[in-house]
Amino acid sequence: MARPEGARSIDEILAEARARLVRIGPAQAHDEARDGALLVDIRPAAQRAEEGEIPGALIVERNVLEWRFDPAGDARLPQVGGYDLRVIVFCSEGYTSSLAAASLQDLGLHRATDLEGGFRAWASAGLPTVHG
Repeated sequence: MARPEGARSIDEILAEARARLVRIGPAQAHDEARDGALLVDIRPAAQRAEEGEIPGALIVERNVLEWRFDPAGDARLPQVGGYDLRVIVFCSEGYTSSLAAASLQDLGLHRATDLEGGFRAWASAGLPTVHG
């Protein structure tokens, strides 16, 4: 099957998203969350139930993320007071979260990034988790 002109593979899209991010590891994410950064879990409920959760993380499933984090939008969360908010998005392994963090940057949240390795890296690092 011939690829249409202008089409990009998911690997290319992911690489472009990650090129814009300064991704962080679990220890740094933990420290930043303790200092006020907003940890955002974008995993679906079934995945959270299976894997567990990070205590204190804000749950905003991926399908509504942009609406909840657009500082200019009517559906934004109360935590979204402006464009300078430090948001650290995470998913299970750190793939979907890279795309999500880049999308938040597109909204103007220039400090948005993601957790490298996702929830699984956080849990493997021995950081706090609770059963989902």
